[in-house]
Amino acid sequence: MLEQLSRRENVIVGGDMRADSPGHSAKYGSYTMMDLATNTVVDLQLVQSNEVGGSYHMEKEGLKRSLDLLDARGVRLECIITDRHPQIQKYLRDRNVTQFYDVWHIEKGISKKLDKICQIKGCEKLRKWLRSIKNHIYWTAASSTTGPERVAKWTSILNHVQDKHVHEDPNFPACLHPQRISRDKNKWLSAATMPFYKLEKVLANKRILKDVAKLSPHHQTSTVEAFHSVILRFAPKNVVFPFLGMLCRLYLAALHYNENAGRPQATSATGKPIYKLAFPKAKKGEYRVREVKTQQTFGYVEELLDLIFNQVFVDPSPYVDEVLGIHIPPALSSAYDRPEMEEAISSRVTRFNQ
Repeated sequence: MLEQLSRRENVIVGGDMRADSPGHSAKYGSYTMMDLATNTVVDLQLVQSNEVGGSYHMEKEGLKRSLDLLDARGVRLECIITDRHPQIQKYLRDRNVTQFYDVWHIEKGISKKLDKICQIKGCEKLRKWLRSIKNHIYWTAASSTTGPERVAKWTSILNHVQDKHVHEDPNFPACLHPQRISRDKNKWLSAATMPFYKLEKVLANKRILKDVAKLSPHHQTSTVEAFHSVILRFAPKNVVFPFLGMLCRLYLAALHYNENAGRPQATSATGKPIYKLAFPKAKKGEYRVREVKTQQTFGYVEELLDLIFNQVFVDPSPYVDEVLGIHIPPALSSAYDRPEMEEAISSRVTRFNQ
């Protein structure tokens, strides 16, 4: 797979880390590197928190290992698409790798802030614009070719909500929609009001503008998130696995995903495409129409069984050497002093026998 990538020019990959538990106390972090053009997992790196001094640093280490592997195999990257993790930004900048941001991660953060503002007394009118603002950031990313153009299009929404459709920025001098008279004149905001002040404070934030300039214009990391959902079926977060067991489960998840990611949409007996309605929890009652895919296949299982019975059992030594060559970090508890059992029992205290 990596050999095929090395023969291609301008490879675009997406990367993200999945922690084995929520919060900042995760034991494992698995970093996924995916070829976004083919929707294929090309590398997985498993990092244990005590290898890097804490779970916060696992994502950077996983990315570093993955990029080192791609470089060693001669893969030429055009860019990488990630979330906005500060450590990742600095590391890729120092490594001179072009980085773009996934649009959904930025939109989610902005939407959460705007939802809170809409709950403030006097700012209820802003709720009418939430869907338009969400759509606007995706349109900004998809329709722009440069950073300044993205920023100009993004900030134009502040004029648009005031019913002003001509802008000062030459990168986007006017709205592209046809001029029309709105039937709801109460939706327009005025510059000297609290709703507009709150909106401008969020949308024109210095960091937001800096990040909007780096929105990904082509691929997104939604497929990486989809793969992370597949991992849950092979390595549930409520079960603790040893390092090697976790690594094997990640590889199985990658084999399953790569085989089934390109499934076509299912059709009815009459050849009509099949869809289903879904009500995602995050959408708070809004529905989504989704394609129903054809049944999953498990050809990789047959291939693994053939490998085990026809090659591993016949001559296991090279495979044993390969497994023994995997670096397994020490257990998290190895950093602590382990007392003798008798001493621990004698010092045992409960609330009833103090």
